[in-house]
Amino acid sequence: MELLKNTLHIGLERPLTLLHVTDSHIARVDERDNERKHALAGRFDSSNREQLFREQLAYAKAHCDLMVHTGDLIDFTSQANFEFARTILSEEKVFFAAGNHEFSHYLGEAYEDRAYKMNSFREMLPEGLGVPLFFHSRIVGGVNFVAIDDSYHQFEAWQITRLKKELAKGLPIILCLHVPLFERSLYEYHVERSGPGTSCYLAGCEEDDLPVDEWRAIEIRPRGATMEAIDFIKSQPLIKAVLAGHIHFSFESELAPGLPQFITGGGYDGIARELTIL
Repeated sequence: MELLKNTLHIGLERPLTLLHVTDSHIARVDERDNERKHALAGRFDSSNREQLFREQLAYAKAHCDLMVHTGDLIDFTSQANFEFARTILSEEKVFFAAGNHEFSHYLGEAYEDRAYKMNSFREMLPEGLGVPLFFHSRIVGGVNFVAIDDSYHQFEAWQITRLKKELAKGLPIILCLHVPLFERSLYEYHVERSGPGTSCYLAGCEEDDLPVDEWRAIEIRPRGATMEAIDFIKSQPLIKAVLAGHIHFSFESELAPGLPQFITGGGYDGIARELTIL
């Protein structure tokens, strides 16, 4: 396991330690799945990804107060993947924010919108994945961990309302997202890392940085309550940090003065981040 380490000072009476893991992309299939699903699973060695994930989970249980997983625990929808996810997410020490692959049937097959997401969600029923996927929170060690589903690069107005209720509790908040919030140095590093023409796969992308592919640009272009939500998040002193994944590399920067965003690289590569909150 490649372990990154950070410290966040927010004035806690007792230290709190979490392990941030994201983008594990577990790919389980069985006799219930068609050939296309089996082909998806065959793209890589899923057993190695599971072994890395279990090492990360074991480390969190032994050394941390909480594992925060910010999405893409599974690579695509399948009953075997759902069953795996339910087992993991039932762990007391695991807190989860959903990613786009939790709702992905096949790669790049369709326009990813709310209807597509809800169709995938219905496949998970009756248990779902065992935790709320669109918004939930948990208080651990005097810190309020809040997970908001922004897996399709958008926020909804009701999520802002729910976030305001969490803020009313008066506790420091660690905001857990799948898609990172746009920040210029992050985007520029992504372009430098991936080369000219790199698309902006962040929430709140500026118009000039959207993908050239208009289909992808429509998906990612901020709409509805998205920019209102992002501006609100940046303005709240009780929100002490944002944790995210999605882009499969690690990066740290500030979204606003005193508001760090920690992006952790792919869990499937064995990367995890230990964050000590003081």
